[in-house]
Amino acid sequence: MTLLRTTLPALCLAVVSCAVQAQEEWVSYRDAYKQMVVFAKYGKPKHFLQIHYQVSPRDASGTLDGLHLTLTGKNTQLNLPLDAAGRAVFPLLKAAYDDNAVLALNRKLLHYRFLPRVSIMARNDGVYESADLRAACEQALAYQRYVDASYGAKKCSGVRFVFVNRADALVQVKFGQREAPLPVVDGPAFEGETVGSYRTATYRFADWSVQGQVVSQNTPLAIAPLFE
Repeated sequence: MTLLRTTLPALCLAVVSCAVQAQEEWVSYRDAYKQMVVFAKYGKPKHFLQIHYQVSPRDASGTLDGLHLTLTGKNTQLNLPLDAAGRAVFPLLKAAYDDNAVLALNRKLLHYRFLPRVSIMARNDGVYESADLRAACEQALAYQRYVDASYGAKKCSGVRFVFVNRADALVQVKFGQREAPLPVVDGPAFEGETVGSYRTATYRFADWSVQGQVVSQNTPLAIAPLFE
C-alpha cells in the first residue's frame, strides 16, 4: 500500500508532463485557418497586400535555422516551407480543417509565436511609386484596425525593405533628376519583433515628397508597413 501511495503521484505527474510536452509541439490548424481566412474574406482594398503564416522567435532561444513546419492530419501530410523571415504560404484546406489537423514544428513551441503576417507585395521590376507605397501602407493599417482595435490611433509612417544580405540592400529614392540611397541598418523585419537581424532600408513618408519613386536593385525578402 505504501508503495502504491508513493508511486501513483509520480506516475500522474509523468503522464501530465508527457501530455504538456506533446501539446508544446503543435498548434491547431483550425485556429490558424480561422485567423487566415479573415484576410481572404476581407472586402476592403488589399491589392497591394499579401498574407503569410509566420513562425516568429519569441527570444534568442528560438532560431529559424533548420526549423520545419508541417501540416499533419489523418488524411493530410504537407511540408510548409518557411522563408528567411519564418513565413509560410498557408493552405486553406477544408479537408485538413474537417480532419482537425495540426501544425507541427521540429522544435518546442514555447520559443515561438504563430501569427498571420500581412506585408506589401514586391514588384518584379523593383520600382515602387511613392504614392503606391503610401496606399499600400494605408491598406495594411486598415486591415490591422479591422482585426485589432488597438491600431485605431496609429498612423502610417513608412515602409521597411528587408533583406538577408547587406550586399542586396540597395534601395534608392528618385525624385526628379536626383537620387538618394536609403541608409541600411541591422534590425528586425516586422513591427513588434525584437529578435532577428536583417538588413533593412526604411522609407519614411515624412522625409520625402509624395511625388517620386523608390527603386530596389534586388528583390527584398519582405516589405513591411510601419505604424506609429
